[in-house]
Amino acid sequence: MRSIIMTGLFLTLAACGAIGTPVVVAERTAVGEVEIVAMSANNVRAANASTYQPRTLPAIFSRTAGTAGSVRGLGAIPEAPYEPENRPGSMPTRLPPDIAPQPYRIGVGDVVVLATAESASTVEALSGLLAAQNRRQGYTVQDDGSISIPDVGRVDIGGLTLQEAEQEVFRALVDQDMVPNFSIEISDFNSKRVSLGGAVRNPRNIPITLAPLNLSEALTAAGGLTASNVEYASIRLYRDGSMYQIPLATYLETPSVQKIRLKDGDALYVDTNFDLDQAQAYFQQQITLRGLQQSARADALSQLNSEIGIRRNELSEARSNFSARVQFDAVERDYVYIAGEVGQQSRFTLPFERKASLADALFSEGGGVPNASGNIGEDYVLRGSGDGRGIRAWHLDAYNAANLVLATRFELRPNDVIFVSEKPLTALSRVIGEVAASVSILGI
Repeated sequence: MRSIIMTGLFLTLAACGAIGTPVVVAERTAVGEVEIVAMSANNVRAANASTYQPRTLPAIFSRTAGTAGSVRGLGAIPEAPYEPENRPGSMPTRLPPDIAPQPYRIGVGDVVVLATAESASTVEALSGLLAAQNRRQGYTVQDDGSISIPDVGRVDIGGLTLQEAEQEVFRALVDQDMVPNFSIEISDFNSKRVSLGGAVRNPRNIPITLAPLNLSEALTAAGGLTASNVEYASIRLYRDGSMYQIPLATYLETPSVQKIRLKDGDALYVDTNFDLDQAQAYFQQQITLRGLQQSARADALSQLNSEIGIRRNELSEARSNFSARVQFDAVERDYVYIAGEVGQQSRFTLPFERKASLADALFSEGGGVPNASGNIGEDYVLRGSGDGRGIRAWHLDAYNAANLVLATRFELRPNDVIFVSEKPLTALSRVIGEVAASVSILGI
């Protein structure tokens, strides 16, 4: 009797459609005609051809606070030495170590120009791209080692040779779709200097240029010597915390001494009476001057770092505020809806600045298709037509696992509905469970 009643109830439910499960059918519906299209490589390309521009992140996410560079070539200034010395009967010679020849490296304060074949000292010939360059001053290397080129931006060339600097500038121009033919020249040498004082006609700072600077050239540039008594005169050289001395007679008689190569930061003092105190006072003056320059540059860099820190904090706060708005769903977004026999029926949020695929939605938010109940042969993407008169359903038959590749290529659009049907046996099992529960309630 119980089995007869259950059979009757089952047939009744089947007749009423209780065994049926939600499916996608090509027919006329309340939202218009439903057209089912098999998902193939060609149809996927056609579906992806529809116009869609993903939502973009605010500009704060692409903005940077800038980079604080470091000053090149500015080492710590050593303390002034003091070596007590009594007036000797014959001054010993202490020569500085030889300096290995090295290519000139661009430094802070140097002025560079970009020269073309038509103009050896200006940049106007670069097809008008850099016409804003000042003809007289060129591009001055700033404290962070960079120059600022109009329409290109800041290019870091401090500490580079001319050839390396040309490559760096060329790379920056190529990034801006500019490919001019040019070379870099230095119009003013300001970064490397030798100071010279004492018994010379014109005490001064002498720049080191592309050509190495030797001792005789430095003395000539200062107008020559004014010492009248060669016996008691000497040339003192202060370098890197050490003091070297050359009797003037030795200098005049020895060509190799005259060719001693000088380096950036050297301080020369021509002493006429072995008075070390005078030389030390001069060296201390040079050290103080360099210390003030170093301090000014350090202050400028500190101010730059502080400003960049403020900008970075502002960007961080703005991005954090936007993230909070996203978390509270206060930002307009595009969604896709996942229904049917999936791991979790949910709403999938389309990402910023890129397009998501069917696979992204199924295997991220949806958790995939359950093996026990989901019908992988009945996967659909439902999309309404632009005029609102119908629906197109792209059908993916994933019983052939190779077709899952199509899911990685199919691009989703806002308000798409992803639907996965359940297996027929799953539907039957659920109906039987409902019938059994009904019979149990009836007490049969």
